[in-house]
Amino acid sequence: MHATVKDLRLHTKALLAATERGEEVEISFRGKPCARLVRAREDSGEHPPRNPAFGLWADRQDTSVDTQVRALRQPRTFMDEQ
Repeated sequence: MHATVKDLRLHTKALLAATERGEEVEISFRGKPCARLVRAREDSGEHPPRNPAFGLWADRQDTSVDTQVRALRQPRTFMDEQ
């Protein structure tokens, strides 16, 4: 199935219904294909690998996140005001 960006904006529900039926909807912008609307995969129980930086400070309990952010936002001075 083919649709324009305007169709996507005005008829989103119908296009989503088409994907539920198993169709792929190609979206075009100014006559050129720019996106494809497909049905989402069923959740197989597996999750994609997480970013290794996520939860980096999860085990730190010495200070709160708010305190850390406020410390990072403090203005810096040249050579710590000699």
